[in-house]
Amino acid sequence: MKPSIAIIFCFLVLGVDSQSWFQFMKEAGQGTRDMWRAYSDMKEANWKNSDKYFHARGNYDAAQRGPGGAWAAKVISDAREGIQRFTGRGAEDSRADQFANKWGRNGRDPNHFRPAGLPNKY
Repeated sequence: MKPSIAIIFCFLVLGVDSQSWFQFMKEAGQGTRDMWRAYSDMKEANWKNSDKYFHARGNYDAAQRGPGGAWAAKVISDAREGIQRFTGRGAEDSRADQFANKWGRNGRDPNHFRPAGLPNKY
């Protein structure tokens, strides 16, 4: 997709005006980095039953950036869960992940899902 088409798409579909466009894109980029950091931390921690915590944390951190961050978190979370359902992962686990994603995006404390013993680094 050409950049000009992407910009027009965002203006029309997302309803972003020209002044807030740059702020929205900045927030979306920052939110994307927050999601990547949560994913990287989850892989690094390799901690049993920590998946929901990292889902909630990534979405929480991204949403704290503003509407652009919340949008990026939703798009990334929905895409990830869609791919995993398509590849045969259980629907029940996917629903639980989406619950944790929404929990974090709604500004609720991700520590609700934090497993016992997970190092403070995370």
